[in-house]
Amino acid sequence: MSQIQLSEQEQLRRKSLEELRTLGIEPYPAALFPVNVTSKEIKENYSDTNNNYTDVTIAGRLMGVRVMGKASFAELQDEKGRIQLYITRDDICPGENKELYNTVFKKLLDIGDFIGVKGFVFRTQMGEISIHVKEFLILAKSLKPLPVVKEKDGVVYDAVTDPEFRYRQRYVDLVVNPGVREVFSKRSRIITSMRELFNSRGYLEVETPILQPIPGGATARPFITHHNTLDIPLYLRIANELYLKRLIVGGFDGVYEFAKDFRNEGMDRTHNPEFTVMEIYIAYKDYFWMMDFTKEMIQKVAMDIHGSTKVPVGENIIDFGHFEKLTMSESILKYTGIDISGMNDADLQNVCKELGIETAPSMGKGKLIDEIFGEKVEPHLIQPTFIYDYPVEMSPLCKKHRNNPELTERFELIVNGKELCNAYSELNDPIDQLDRFQDQLKLSEKGDDEAMFIDLDFVRALEYGMPPTSGMGIGIDRLTMLMTNQPSIQDVLFFPQMRPEKREKVDTPEKYTEAGIPEEWVDALQSLGYKTVELLKQVEKPGKLHQELCGFNKKNHLNLKNPSQDEVAAWITPKI
Repeated sequence: MSQIQLSEQEQLRRKSLEELRTLGIEPYPAALFPVNVTSKEIKENYSDTNNNYTDVTIAGRLMGVRVMGKASFAELQDEKGRIQLYITRDDICPGENKELYNTVFKKLLDIGDFIGVKGFVFRTQMGEISIHVKEFLILAKSLKPLPVVKEKDGVVYDAVTDPEFRYRQRYVDLVVNPGVREVFSKRSRIITSMRELFNSRGYLEVETPILQPIPGGATARPFITHHNTLDIPLYLRIANELYLKRLIVGGFDGVYEFAKDFRNEGMDRTHNPEFTVMEIYIAYKDYFWMMDFTKEMIQKVAMDIHGSTKVPVGENIIDFGHFEKLTMSESILKYTGIDISGMNDADLQNVCKELGIETAPSMGKGKLIDEIFGEKVEPHLIQPTFIYDYPVEMSPLCKKHRNNPELTERFELIVNGKELCNAYSELNDPIDQLDRFQDQLKLSEKGDDEAMFIDLDFVRALEYGMPPTSGMGIGIDRLTMLMTNQPSIQDVLFFPQMRPEKREKVDTPEKYTEAGIPEEWVDALQSLGYKTVELLKQVEKPGKLHQELCGFNKKNHLNLKNPSQDEVAAWITPKI
């Protein structure tokens, strides 16, 4: 990138970089910097009486500077927060040479630079805990300016809110919006809280394949790739369920995994093609036991994050101290007035038509019920609600109900109008499982591209015998959204999937020279917005372009010989 295509700020920072090196200062030193404290530790533990923290070494970004002659105040931001620095010329330049303060600190440092400082902690006359700097070192020069965000007394002003910028340049979002770091800190604590519970019960954390020969464990459209050596197609997993149940067959009584799953489906505020799920399988349990366990797990997470079972989510307060229970049929009857019990495909198609729900001929009974529930029931379920006893067509991997063969022993936890987790009394009858897989194959042949594949190896595993087992899967992204009061899944993913960044078309210098334009003027023309020869040819007033070029040449000290107005006119006139 040429200098004149950079912004004025970027040019100045690069110039400062060169000057630092001229002074013998390496802007990107390799040596370890021995940090021994954080801003948070100082603010929480400093005592005027004890006069502790007499020798601190701290590092972070320079986020503000107030120069006051021979003394200055600055603000340093590390991972834990911000702290004020007090810097005097004679402290950091004890000898005759004052260049480190007069030139380096006052002129060559920029907001966003990483610096390390050594000194002692004191309280200013205004009562602010600060570090009196005795030494400082540049650790990394920032060449791009950060967005200007003001923070005072923990309150952020002029926060960066543009989602396109925030999600695409998360590394900047994390610097200028401190609340974002707290969201991801809580996400980590949520996972830790769950692990503590599982490990305390003796359950084993495991890892299962992400690349799978058959995408199983859920009904979803997979991503497909190809393995060159084996010359076979492979799929990014849509779920890890079938592998975890193989481990139950193998003799483990409890296994769990925090898994990255991938589904080639639509994107919205609760869906990302790559997402995180925790799945757990416990032998000798059923779905009633798993309901209680799920409730215990969610309540523990809420208490660990909020110190309460009541969690603010949007305009609502979600109370995880109380869980309602409704069967699937009861919930649809409650919110539509229609009893779907005993209905076949044709009956359900008519119900959907009556309710104004769009359907497709390929939809079987399970899909139709799912559409009715999703559109007419789910949005009403704000407080935690277990929906249980699903029709058998909706649950290819779930054990049939002990009292009603038309149903399965399955539940979903719905919170704030969205599914949060899904659980079964797991199907362990290999003959029934094969029949269910074959039913899914028939749906696939009817055009359902989300129907489940037949996994004959999994059926073989069940033939060796799997004990009665209950399993549960919970979306970590959605759980984090709830626990951090975030409206979109993009707000709880460090790097959410996005459309490719739009980039302007920019012609090469050769394109310009082929059109008769001297190469030395290409950077200037592109900096003025004429990124392509085609755009240049659209100029209607060569005199105005001539003035722009001459002015740009003078302002940026390019020292180029100005072209004549006739020469500029020739550049934009198509050759015959």
